[in-house]
Amino acid sequence: MISENNEVCLSIRELDERGDLDDQRLLMLIDTAAGDGYLFTAADRKRRLVYGDEIYLRGLIEFTNYCRNNCYYCGIRRDNKAAERYRLSDEQIMDCCRNGYALGYRTFVLQGGEDPYYTDSRICSIVSAIRSLYPDCAITLSLGEKARRSYQAYFDAGANRYLLRHETADPEHYRILHPEDMSLTNRKRCLFDLKEIGYQVGAGFMVGSPYQTHAHLLSDLRFLQDLRPDMIGIGPYITHKETPFAGFASGSLELTLRLLAILRLLFPYALIPATTALGSVHPQGRELGLKAGANVVMPNLSPVKVRRKYDLYENKICTGEDAAQCRACLERRVAAAGYHIVTAVGNARKEPFC
Repeated sequence: MISENNEVCLSIRELDERGDLDDQRLLMLIDTAAGDGYLFTAADRKRRLVYGDEIYLRGLIEFTNYCRNNCYYCGIRRDNKAAERYRLSDEQIMDCCRNGYALGYRTFVLQGGEDPYYTDSRICSIVSAIRSLYPDCAITLSLGEKARRSYQAYFDAGANRYLLRHETADPEHYRILHPEDMSLTNRKRCLFDLKEIGYQVGAGFMVGSPYQTHAHLLSDLRFLQDLRPDMIGIGPYITHKETPFAGFASGSLELTLRLLAILRLLFPYALIPATTALGSVHPQGRELGLKAGANVVMPNLSPVKVRRKYDLYENKICTGEDAAQCRACLERRVAAAGYHIVTAVGNARKEPFC
């Protein structure tokens, strides 16, 4: 048990009260496990101050695992010849939405690799169909890097949220994780284009990715302060055997939780998921994420038969339950952690990214 006058606790208190710290003390918090209990308590208190005990559900539809990119950490990278590829038909996507709506979901997240089959016209058609049938729902896309005109077309068709993790804000580290035909400059361009168009934007990064340093993590936090996203998704890097980084260790649960809590104090109003990756590295990973300041969970609405094929990383959880089972399981887990699930879109003032 450390003293509340300890330098770490004093820094946590200042971060809680002021919403920021200088680089040296922010790095100290990233580096130091000694104050985690105090940090998690502060983050949970901050989240409850803004959102109470409400945890928001987002229905995830992983509709294609084809991808034109070759990111060195990703299990659905183009050169993974062992991947079992699939695409959901338009009707299958709409079935996922129908099922999700009946279960109370009011946000659909369409996520996929950068699959050339899904042209702008196809994406716009799908988005328009969802918007027509479910005008009271939020439509979130997570389709990777696109031209600004593509983002504008999706927005005009009815999409209003977009998730695009920046993965790392350091250009040299980005180059280590990605092939030469990808650039951090373009990734950032996409994020700022999305904001200018009018999307509510989600960004984020991996924790413990190969060659990552704590200085890189500080750069991630500072970039997010520049971007001011509505949602921030982080999770531990998890190794996949069919990638060039197969020999690297996965990221740390403890460091991920610490960064979740820091993010909550830096961004009190952000929507921060307790990711599936957290649950994949620890049986109570998502519950621990909620207690560290997260306030979103994203259960899977995809057909059970394709879930294990969307293997960004290995040993992914929740690939065998249908949507109703997944919802019921999460409701029990969230309640056991001391919170309660909310499925409606909610109050825009209170919930800026919903």
